[in-house]
Amino acid sequence: MKPIVILGVFVADTAYRADRQPKMGETILGHSFVLGPGGKGSNQSVAAAMAGGDVHFITRLGADPFADMARATWAKGGVTPQVKVDAASYTGAAYIFIEAATGNNAIIISPGAASRISAEDVEEKADLIRGAGVFITQLEQPIPAARRALELARAGGAKTILNPAPAAPLDDDLLGLCDFVTPNESEAEALTGLPVTSVAEAEVAADALLARGVGAVVMTLGDKGALYRDRTQSFHVPVISAGPVVETTGAGDAFNGGFAVALAEGRGMLDAVRMGCATAGISVTRPGTAPSMPARAEIDELLKRSFG
Repeated sequence: MKPIVILGVFVADTAYRADRQPKMGETILGHSFVLGPGGKGSNQSVAAAMAGGDVHFITRLGADPFADMARATWAKGGVTPQVKVDAASYTGAAYIFIEAATGNNAIIISPGAASRISAEDVEEKADLIRGAGVFITQLEQPIPAARRALELARAGGAKTILNPAPAAPLDDDLLGLCDFVTPNESEAEALTGLPVTSVAEAEVAADALLARGVGAVVMTLGDKGALYRDRTQSFHVPVISAGPVVETTGAGDAFNGGFAVALAEGRGMLDAVRMGCATAGISVTRPGTAPSMPARAEIDELLKRSFG
């Protein structure tokens, strides 16, 4: 199995749980606070490594205690870091509000050193990227770096995945480099201008993305599961539940990590989407992002229990 190479961001998550978000100028009391590892690229790397992938993560860090947290997280998860240290900046951080009643979240990210990831940084890892079986990136680091990495991965024959988060305007040339685009509902709405409140609406939005040159759309739909759609097949996988939802932060990252491992193993599309859903289904039963990612044995057990 060729490696899974991921370009993205590490941030330290500062997670606040409360009944609601404060209004501007208002102070409220929360229920809890947790400091832990985060960032979509880092989370996806841990998810994929925990699910059995040979994962290399390309990023920038500052020279500070949050960078120490990053390295400890990757060591525990089995991720091989490909890091440039940027002593002139800081390791990123994120504010995460978690609604106590539902586990739903709202997030502000300050990427720090990772906001300075450049196309030149990517070129330094060109051989690694070209040799990947699966390549993933997101939009938390600068888009020129993501574009160059997708070009290198495509040239090397890797399956390319773009998780378009946070949502940003993207041109058709960049989308054409993507074998798979994996938005959630709000990201799909931002990319297409179309509402996504049901599976049927998700199909229409997916068609709009396919028309712009994407190879396939794998749309995560929260409590509605996930939709897969390309030019020859389309199917919907409902949520694969592993228990009560504790926190949805990182669920999309868990999905992308599990999905990528299935692709790297040569599985079919239905099995790959199911593996992504099972990975996410376990992650939401636990607090945190990277710490919530399940081991491969847990994923396989849930899939066996759900599908035989």
